[in-house]
Amino acid sequence: MAFFMLKEKPFTRKWFISYSLIILGAFILAAAFVFFITPYKIVPGGVYGISIVLHYMFNTPVGLVALCFDIPLTIIGVKILGPRFGFKTVLGFSLTAVFTDTLTWIWGFEPLVNGDALLSSIFGGVLAGLGLGMIFKSKATSGGTDIVAMIIAKYTKLPLGILMIYVDSVIVLVGLLVFQDWKIPLYSWIVIFITGKVIDVVLEGVTYDKSLFIISDKHEEIRDKIITNLNRGGTYIDGKGMYNMADRKIIFTVVSRRELAILEEFIHEVDPKAFLTVTDATEILGEGFKSLKEKVGDQ
Repeated sequence: MAFFMLKEKPFTRKWFISYSLIILGAFILAAAFVFFITPYKIVPGGVYGISIVLHYMFNTPVGLVALCFDIPLTIIGVKILGPRFGFKTVLGFSLTAVFTDTLTWIWGFEPLVNGDALLSSIFGGVLAGLGLGMIFKSKATSGGTDIVAMIIAKYTKLPLGILMIYVDSVIVLVGLLVFQDWKIPLYSWIVIFITGKVIDVVLEGVTYDKSLFIISDKHEEIRDKIITNLNRGGTYIDGKGMYNMADRKIIFTVVSRRELAILEEFIHEVDPKAFLTVTDATEILGEGFKSLKEKVGDQ
């Protein structure tokens, strides 16, 4: 079985960071299952959702069963989709399985927080998202049912993101059929939602920066304010008004939340009729912000 391997020199700083992320991420993900998710029969999609259902039906180990799903799914994925699943992916899901069953053996099946499934759903989702985000940050994937979604996408041309939601939702509904409790899918979807949001935060970072599109006849004064007072850059975009077809200058820039308040007040003074579009900038890479090299490292 051939695996796609990224060019990464062993025993370098980047190599140690990458594999440390996988190990720590797998441990945190396992902790989410053992302490918060599994004890409340929450079915968070994926192979671990199936494993949790089978655990309560047949008393099977959650980690071992998940591993038994992950390995053949990865082999099938390589045969159908090509060598896109590297050694890091195999290491990630293998360590998660080992950590899950080891923590279960040490801790048992009691939840960390007794009698509060909602709080456990929230913190389980946070920890699962943090663990998966760290694994993804190391350029690995989660494998499992993601591969099923990829295979379906190949033959149906449906969007992968939508298919992953469908696959996870089917697994959640299986939990409903087995446990006969409507609370199970509701808590499970909370975990899935929070997990996705936390993964985004881990991969993209937390930022309060804002991106702006500014349309104003006083664009030169606004430009001077951005460059001189705020010490920020920007880009002029040539535009044309839809109503009168007049040529317009559009300023695109990115500022902090504090700088946004200063800039908005200034624009109100020089051109109250200016048009602004303000959006959250989830990730900004480049001069004046986090560098692209810092984001991805030396290739």
